[in-house]
Amino acid sequence: MEIGIDSFASAPNHSGISNAQAMGELLERIVRADEVGLDVFGIGEHYRKEFLDSAPAVILGAAASRTKRIILTSAVTVLSAADPVRVFQNFATLDLISNGRAEIVAGRGSFTESYPLFGLNLNDYDALFIEKLDLLLKIRDNELVNWSGQFRAALKNQTIYPRPLQNKLPIWLGVGGTPTSFARAGTLGLPLMVAIIGGETHRFRPLIDLYRNAGEQAGHSPEQLKVGLHSLGYVANTREEAINDYYPGYAEMFTRIGKERGFSPVTKAGFDNQNSALGALLVDSPEAVASKILRHSEALGGITRFTFQMDAGLTHQQLLKSIELIGTKVAPLVNQ
Repeated sequence: MEIGIDSFASAPNHSGISNAQAMGELLERIVRADEVGLDVFGIGEHYRKEFLDSAPAVILGAAASRTKRIILTSAVTVLSAADPVRVFQNFATLDLISNGRAEIVAGRGSFTESYPLFGLNLNDYDALFIEKLDLLLKIRDNELVNWSGQFRAALKNQTIYPRPLQNKLPIWLGVGGTPTSFARAGTLGLPLMVAIIGGETHRFRPLIDLYRNAGEQAGHSPEQLKVGLHSLGYVANTREEAINDYYPGYAEMFTRIGKERGFSPVTKAGFDNQNSALGALLVDSPEAVASKILRHSEALGGITRFTFQMDAGLTHQQLLKSIELIGTKVAPLVNQ
């Protein structure tokens, strides 16, 4: 199983450091992930003051020049708000810089700020994504493109450059909990990255089965139908240390975001429930986290990639230490 990290490039907020320093520290964490043998590092895409990741390909390009083996991916590319031509060109260029280590996780994102920012109608949420995914895949699979749609000018005998080093740039489909999205990924034969940040992970099994069944019916091999899992997590030497480090920032962030969406404030009891044996959070010691990843994999019928999202108010040193523990202890335990 591939083990990695996803980051939303959190802005410093009240920590007293500059955005430039925060970006430098993020790059240091990607380098550390590479050094300790992690398989993948993903950068999200948001358009909010608290995140610095509105141009993920730029961050990944900087990381590519300082790393050797780690896969560099988006997490996710908000494709509905992007031009698929530019997305492909950016990540094909990243693939060349990184010597074949670029990937895309395409999705719709969980925030909507990009729609007014780029002059898009939120009522076109589904139609925009379906059309742009179709174009992105056509560009990925064909150097010469003929295509027409509703939201973008048609392409007629148009060549798209540069081409990536990899023969077929990997494109995953990032999904939340919508059955249609799972079925679409299966029908297209795309690897699936499932974001489970709350609830009980095993409850997603029917959606994973839907994905695999749709893929099988469309004639795709089981090898194509990879499943990745993205969840909130943090690893420290002991469970107590992990919770003490992680909970304050988690509570602040999810209470603030939840208030925008009409949710109740985070409570310690709620956090503990989410961090229990069946809950989606993985905040614990290396041994406990490794065991939980394996339980999640078994519950979902087998996963090929797991990525930790752990930006919640932690210091740079705490994040570096956690990355080291994930690389040197969690990943070996999972893959024994």
